[in-house]
Amino acid sequence: MRLDTGRFTAVFFPSDAVLARALLQAAVANDSFPWLPRPRQHVLVAIAPDAARFRVWVGPEAPEWGAAIAFPESRRIVMQGRRAGSDAGDPIEVLRHELAHLALHERLGNKPPRWFDEGYASVAAREWRREDVLAANVALALRGTPSLDQLEEGFRGGSVAAQSAYALSYRAVTELASLDHERGLSLFFKYWEDGRSLDAAVRQAFGVTLSGFEKEYQGRTKRRYGGLALFADLSIVMLVLTLLILPFLFARRARDRRRLDAMLAADEAADKAERESAIAMLIGEAPSPDEGQTNSKVEG
Repeated sequence: MRLDTGRFTAVFFPSDAVLARALLQAAVANDSFPWLPRPRQHVLVAIAPDAARFRVWVGPEAPEWGAAIAFPESRRIVMQGRRAGSDAGDPIEVLRHELAHLALHERLGNKPPRWFDEGYASVAAREWRREDVLAANVALALRGTPSLDQLEEGFRGGSVAAQSAYALSYRAVTELASLDHERGLSLFFKYWEDGRSLDAAVRQAFGVTLSGFEKEYQGRTKRRYGGLALFADLSIVMLVLTLLILPFLFARRARDRRRLDAMLAADEAADKAERESAIAMLIGEAPSPDEGQTNSKVEG
């Protein structure tokens, strides 16, 4: 089936008709992106009916963990339909993220590196939960905030590394926009569009070098999440120590239990012997202590 609304066209199977209408309605109602002019290019949204069809449509180069893929050159988005798992996220938010990729490409082409492209799309889609990943980021606690170049490598890793890269890229773009509280990235985009490099655009828009911003971004991220990272670090140390100490604690507890059982058994045996001796004395089967002493004296 096909649905045309505004500058969007959705193609889908009948089972995803309700989802397709909701997606295009949301896209038309919120068709502007931070610091960019309103996009004009026509966009095709292909909604896959199942995971198998999604993998065929996105091709073998797409990551296994992707919930949707944007193809800026062809102005096409492929996303999963209503059968997608819970890990695919909110479909309206997912589509907004992919549309942000296309809007950024319409303005700047292939200039943005991966970390900026993904970070901007996350900011445009208001994916505030990205920062939740940083609060429990073990790698961040152990190795510190990676450089911007290192973020590029994170997207080539598995799902866990990619989620960390997304969160840190979101943080980086947010920090860059905060350098100009009034205009955000508007002036920066203008300088970047005019043919300047990323470093030159950063210099002219914000008065700092890209390496200077990188250090500031790393420092702010450390200050903002340092306490949480330290807590995570200490938690890891405590977990390791616990795992190392537990076997000794269990062994000692078992030894103490055996000693206690032996003591209880000895006390019970002594009590039993004392009871049997008292009973024997009462029924005359054993001499009393006084009789034993008397007999001993006579015989002597």
